[in-house]
Amino acid sequence: PCFSDKTNNLEAYVKWFNRLCYLVATEICMPAKKKQRAQVIEFFIDVARECFNIGNFNSLMAIISGMNMSPVSRLKKTWAKVKTAKFFILEHQMDPTGNFCNYRTALRGAAHRSLTAHSSREKIVIPFFSLLIKDIYFLNEGCANRLPNGHVNFEKFLELAKQVGEFITWKQVECPFEHDPSITHYLYTAPIFSEDGLYLASYESESPENQTEKERWKSLRSSILGKT
Repeated sequence: PCFSDKTNNLEAYVKWFNRLCYLVATEICMPAKKKQRAQVIEFFIDVARECFNIGNFNSLMAIISGMNMSPVSRLKKTWAKVKTAKFFILEHQMDPTGNFCNYRTALRGAAHRSLTAHSSREKIVIPFFSLLIKDIYFLNEGCANRLPNGHVNFEKFLELAKQVGEFITWKQVECPFEHDPSITHYLYTAPIFSEDGLYLASYESESPENQTEKERWKSLRSSILGKT
């Protein structure tokens, strides 16, 4: 509790990631017609690709996570109408295999571009925030401050300074994009479904495929809609 005031910004950023993830899933599950759902998926694939191109890996991961949520991924008839090649490429870039090896390579590329950039747009680097915090945490907790001979573990502190210093540098880059109040308003105020709400919308769009899904659909209709 004594540290709660110091982590407000971290918690807010994690909440923002989760909101974006659920917002994407909600927007996909809401339309009644599969053609419209497919169009929404393709729109967010294009948004995710633009995030990758400018170096916004945090929003990229949130969008991919939203599209990979079970209520979305089970919409097979909808996905059949989607050109998925671009999505699979982006998914590959953020694949957690090998401790996010592909993402780390892309992040290094974006960091190098930022160092040699001539425009603010090229300087943007927004890392996948949860992984950044995890890396810093395990580096701090997993490595001793002092070596067995009693000397200061300079290697640990140099690596900590490198990671935190890079983040501070990226944080200071001015946003080159014009602020659009209508988009900001939408992102912060658009209604999002709970996980149960997403499943219900998904089942209403494409019927349950097995007994387990049928029972869950019946339960959700009863609890959320008051129907049997």
